[in-house]
Amino acid sequence: MSDANPQPQSGGTGFSFALPVQLRRPDIALALGVVSILIILILPMPGWLLDGMLALSFTFAVLVLMTCLFIDRPLNFSSFPTVLLIATMLRLSLNLASTRLILSRGHEGTDAAGHVIQAFGNFVMSGNFVIGIIVFAILVIVNFIVITKGSGRIAEVAARFTLDAMPGKQMAIDADLSAGLIDEEQARQRRLELEQESTFFGAMDGAAKFVRGDAIAGLLITFINVIGGIIIGVAQMGLSFGDAAQTYTLLTVGDGLVSQIPALIVSTAAGLLVSKAGVTGTTDKALFAQLGGYPQSLGMASFLAVAMSLLPGIPMIPFLALAAATGVGAWQLQKRQAAEAEEREVQEQEEMEIAPAEEPIAELLSIDELRLELGYGLLSLINEESGHRLTDQIKALRRQLATEMGFVMPSVRILDNMQLGANSYLIRVKEVEAAQGDVRPGKLLVMDPRGEPIALPGEETTEPTFGLPAMWVEETQREEASFRGYTVVDAPTVIITHLTEVLKDNMADLLSYAETQKLLDELPARHQKLVADLIPQHISLSGVQRVLQNLLAERISIRDLPTILEGIAEATGYTQNLTMITEHVRVRLARQICNAHAGADGYLPIVSLSPEWEMAFAENLSGQGDDKQLAMPPSKLQEFIARVRQVYEEMAMAGQEPVLLTSPGIRPYVRSIIERFRPSTTVMSQNEIHPRAKLRTLAQI
Repeated sequence: MSDANPQPQSGGTGFSFALPVQLRRPDIALALGVVSILIILILPMPGWLLDGMLALSFTFAVLVLMTCLFIDRPLNFSSFPTVLLIATMLRLSLNLASTRLILSRGHEGTDAAGHVIQAFGNFVMSGNFVIGIIVFAILVIVNFIVITKGSGRIAEVAARFTLDAMPGKQMAIDADLSAGLIDEEQARQRRLELEQESTFFGAMDGAAKFVRGDAIAGLLITFINVIGGIIIGVAQMGLSFGDAAQTYTLLTVGDGLVSQIPALIVSTAAGLLVSKAGVTGTTDKALFAQLGGYPQSLGMASFLAVAMSLLPGIPMIPFLALAAATGVGAWQLQKRQAAEAEEREVQEQEEMEIAPAEEPIAELLSIDELRLELGYGLLSLINEESGHRLTDQIKALRRQLATEMGFVMPSVRILDNMQLGANSYLIRVKEVEAAQGDVRPGKLLVMDPRGEPIALPGEETTEPTFGLPAMWVEETQREEASFRGYTVVDAPTVIITHLTEVLKDNMADLLSYAETQKLLDELPARHQKLVADLIPQHISLSGVQRVLQNLLAERISIRDLPTILEGIAEATGYTQNLTMITEHVRVRLARQICNAHAGADGYLPIVSLSPEWEMAFAENLSGQGDDKQLAMPPSKLQEFIARVRQVYEEMAMAGQEPVLLTSPGIRPYVRSIIERFRPSTTVMSQNEIHPRAKLRTLAQI
């Protein structure tokens, strides 16, 4: 263990092993590099070290440019803003180091600031500092006005449009996830890429200012060096004005060129990166495929080159050579495109022969079982960062329904509908409108459970799910509303509550044959023998589906599927009537039904049916066996409906929601009447009362 962690030893050799280990770590190496740049700003640097650092600056700039040329997507070089900052700081620190050498040792000769600056000054200026100044000025203009300004504008517009497009892209990802086209991992990856894209272009918008500031700093440093050098040379070193101007100008312009050329390279790399935003693939493939993709363009270029060569005084050879090259290229490209078009036509013909003719129509016949359409003002609810997003709440609702009702909620397709109001939403079940409402994003819906007026400033409205009076208030009123005992919900919760009620009302319709088969297939292995004995010998799968739909229609959970199947197996021994089978299954689920409707005190509140009404229903049943039907006179039905309404309105005023208790023989017929005007009222038979249930009779009809 001691060999793995060597400790510093005396005698100056203790850190001989630890230092290389640290240098092999990239994070430590980067930190040392940044610290070295800061040291260059403070400490003087010898000429030979400055030459090496200038060579490093050139190599680094070329590496950045080549990387921008060969990457497939801008996000592959997402660290470019950081690289740009480091490159800018490196050039500015070298500018300061060279300035220190020029001003302190410029009187010694043109090699005072190293041989790299001397070589650039002599080669570019050709012994004439006026030429050097002009070349330097042109480089600054090209970098500052042309490349940097254009790159900055492209980055700014790209950042703005990327941020504006985020809600739509996020909604598309969530819609694909809800539709099952992608899984959670793919959706997470696409959201991450979307976030990286917006962050990258936002950072590039700011990074363009680095290049702009670098160009301005280079111009100012050059001006200061020339003026300061001449003053130092004439006033302190005793040089003539001409010698001082020649020496210091050569060194300064050489220094400016050495710094501006890498700056121009990095600026070009930044321009290539931001202008490549909509292009996939390396730059050479993208440019050549698009520039050389139209033979007409190459043909016109060849014709114009020939015409230019015929003008008086124009050298013919260069233009004719270019005309020949573009002409041959146009001819070859046209031949290749014709061959590709013919091959594509043959392939399409073969695919049309293989593909079934009914496929497009079959695609049109598919419908969405659940669809949520949003106005454009509600798109922010899909990617809301504060709290849960709407899609997350839909996933939670799917788990809740599976736990409470045993019903697997189908996928919800979320679409934007420009025909809706900005704050409106629409719920469709099997593409038929089931519910709609209006919400206010960023506000809270407040309701008074006591039914009294709401004493808060806001917009009066009606709660879309239950039609209760409510009010939209600002987020700042949350604590005040809670203190007053009001019910407070946000906009996404309003939509989810409405969707929940629509689902519970339509669970029976949404339980398909395929979903029923899936529920049976997913039963544990110990129950598969029961399924095999029951289906299809005693009842068909569609019969089981119908029984489950009958239970869901009255909001009875089908999660205890084994008990339901046992009840079906028992009932099929004496009847094949699905209504009677459902009634028998309800008896088997007595414990569950009583527990679901019991109050907080554990008692089951009931409203019983009087013997007179029991007799009236029994006497008006016509038919024998499974063919019984209710034939009660309309006047008698109206009297019964009025009495039920009166009793249940009184119970509602008292804050009670009791179940209606009837005899087993008439329960289905009583329920068929009540579901037409009070579908939320539970109707139970006396056989469905569990022996251990505690009853509390509130009234009698």
